[in-house]
Amino acid sequence: MRRIIAALVVAATVALPRTALAFDVEEEQLFPAPSGAPAAPLHILSTTDTEIFAPLLDAFQADNPDVPIHYTVASTQEVYKALHDEGAAFDLAVSSAMDLQMKLANDGFALSHRSAPTQALPGWARWRDQLFAFAQEPVVMIASARAFDGPLPRTRSDLIRTLRDRPEAFDGRIGTYDPNRSGAGYLFATQDARQSDTYWRLSEVMGGLSPRLYDTTGAMIADVQSGDLALAYNVLGSYAEAQLDPDGDARIVAFEDFTHVLLRTALIPRTASNPDAAGAFVDFLLSGDGQALIASETGLPPISEAALAADPYLRPIRLDPGLLVFVDPLKRQRFLNEWTAAVVQP
Repeated sequence: MRRIIAALVVAATVALPRTALAFDVEEEQLFPAPSGAPAAPLHILSTTDTEIFAPLLDAFQADNPDVPIHYTVASTQEVYKALHDEGAAFDLAVSSAMDLQMKLANDGFALSHRSAPTQALPGWARWRDQLFAFAQEPVVMIASARAFDGPLPRTRSDLIRTLRDRPEAFDGRIGTYDPNRSGAGYLFATQDARQSDTYWRLSEVMGGLSPRLYDTTGAMIADVQSGDLALAYNVLGSYAEAQLDPDGDARIVAFEDFTHVLLRTALIPRTASNPDAAGAFVDFLLSGDGQALIASETGLPPISEAALAADPYLRPIRLDPGLLVFVDPLKRQRFLNEWTAAVVQP
């Protein structure tokens, strides 16, 4: 049985990393030390739902029974805000927003950690001994087979033709991230724009069909399954694999012009009070046992060069300074203005 105590009990059990959390928190839970020892807790700030990450926390504590873990969930933007703007004291930051994590590391908000597991990562999956990828996730489209009433599109150009030919089937029934509110959505949109001009043509076509804008992949998947949406563009394939009914109408489409692969990353903030435990947790995530558990218990695909090599359409988003291009405030605002003009049409 998982050892989880609700956030209301946490304050009486261990010291929280802050007396008041100014950033928006979605969830807080405590995993007490199995040994009951009054040791310093490991404070993790994460964008990954507790339910998904809990098997990894349990497995880590099985090998480290004296370590209590306080797990806090927030959005990608709020994780960045907590560390960059507010200096919140957490020992580990886990996020799906690679560009924001890179910004934190590049701006001096991360401690270095060098170990055999981190050095074994491919070069595209780590940066400066400070930022480490532990899962790789295709960014896909979820489509209703009934809505398309025929072959599903294999490329973005196919999708554009379908939307133009049958606008009545898709008007008000397209879902996608709002990059103004979602860090992951902003990352996916900017990477699409860097990869191909087709993205802007697709954005304009979708914008003419009253698209619905979302903050999370889970909400888009739910609305496709319920029939409220005909398609959801740029969603996390790992979440779709876990949530879609295999006998239902919704299908996963990995585009053959290119399919981005998101890297879910971890870093040790410079405010960490327990960096040794954080480093041990990073090493666990990257170990053979940790990667096997990620694959079997969380539904997140582990780091695998072989998997990428086997599919010529996959394009991993590399951990390199190129991620910082659209984090620049002026470039960010310019991109969001162009996106809004294309997608949020009167």
